[in-house]
Amino acid sequence: MEYFFNFEKIAYLKEKKSGGCTLCRLKDGDPEITDTIVYRSSDTAVSLNLYPYNPGHILVFPLRHVEDIRNLNDTERISLNTTLDKVLGALDSLYSPSGYNIGFNMGLEAGASIKHLHLHVIPRYSRELGIAELLGGKRVLVEDLNLTREKLIEVLSAGRSH
Repeated sequence: MEYFFNFEKIAYLKEKKSGGCTLCRLKDGDPEITDTIVYRSSDTAVSLNLYPYNPGHILVFPLRHVEDIRNLNDTERISLNTTLDKVLGALDSLYSPSGYNIGFNMGLEAGASIKHLHLHVIPRYSRELGIAELLGGKRVLVEDLNLTREKLIEVLSAGRSH
């Protein structure tokens, strides 16, 4: 199978991270970082993934910089789970996926291109393999990231997630 080379992502991965942690800069409102946050609680935030597998691919992360799940305090653990429940309800109401991939990547070798601990939530659908993927080995996004962000902000802020 041929692979699609995403020039923007490789530059992102190789980029010298000036200014510190990307997720810390995001949560602090750094103007050099694209605002992808769709929800925030007292201990966690929810952000769109800049390189999503599917519409609604989001990251849930503690506001405090933590790199290992074992370093979360009890309040952060509860907040991550509560936020995850809220986000799953919002994604169910917006996209009605067939299932989800949910997980942490800890360490560069495990796929963590950002050290700040974050939980990936990826909506999955039956028949999501498209012709471009099948023939060209390229991933096709069916929804613009800005539209996904607007939808999630509306649903999460209105409390319509369940």
